[in-house]
Amino acid sequence: MHVVTLGPAGTYSHRAARAVLELHGNEGPGDSEGVSFRESVTEIVAAVASGEFERGVVPVENSIEGSVDESLDALADRKVSVVREVVSPIRHALLAQGPTFSTVASHPQALAQCREYLNEHYPDVTREAVASTARGVERAREDESIAAIGHPANAGSPASADVDAGDGLERIAESIQDRDSNATRFLVLAPESERSLAGGKTSLVVYPGANYPGLLLELLSAFADRDINLSRVESRPSGRRLGDYCFHFDIEAGLYEARTQEALEEIEAVCENGWVRRLGSYDTEHVVD
Repeated sequence: MHVVTLGPAGTYSHRAARAVLELHGNEGPGDSEGVSFRESVTEIVAAVASGEFERGVVPVENSIEGSVDESLDALADRKVSVVREVVSPIRHALLAQGPTFSTVASHPQALAQCREYLNEHYPDVTREAVASTARGVERAREDESIAAIGHPANAGSPASADVDAGDGLERIAESIQDRDSNATRFLVLAPESERSLAGGKTSLVVYPGANYPGLLLELLSAFADRDINLSRVESRPSGRRLGDYCFHFDIEAGLYEARTQEALEEIEAVCENGWVRRLGSYDTEHVVD
């Protein structure tokens, strides 16, 4: 199996992707032929939708900072399926060539998840948002004035052949996230044809194509009236015009269930001028890495 995720190597998404390969019986960590990288979630979703890759792994929600907007928008724009959810604890470390630096570079979510630590210990240090935690680590290896926030294992010598193998980083501090319970949900994507009806959880994207008082209540009632619990509800701009939205729902029921099918029939009637996208039903894996 070939998986695509956020790169370069060493991101938390990369670690989740390796866990997916292990769950599928592929070679263990370090299987360089099993994981490819893209610089954005949008590119990952597009690559899976086109059939270029069998699986994609994208972050969708963090317990501190909430949803990853780019992931939600990409799932609404492209036809893919969700076949598994991976939940992983996030343990951030401050990595640098030495104790003195003027900039901290990392993914915006990682910077936000360590906001309290940075405010207390490095209030005057510039915070630089980059495409991924691993990209921040690369910046720290290249420039002694830059520190990174990333997985503690990224302090070791780089795997890339074009970087001096002696350029290991120091772990200036560990477990710097604002909450010990910090965890991220990753969705495992597959082509739309592999959508499953079985699983304990289902993700949906709903575009009503309308806006009137009580619209959201109608959508929610379709689930509530059938005793279907919603574990997440979120609205995102549709991109069509100002004030126009689509809704992302995670429900604790499978598409195979009669109650889910009935609820979706009711929702589709409400959304006669829009659409309802069934991303698929799936189960959750908890991994510690």
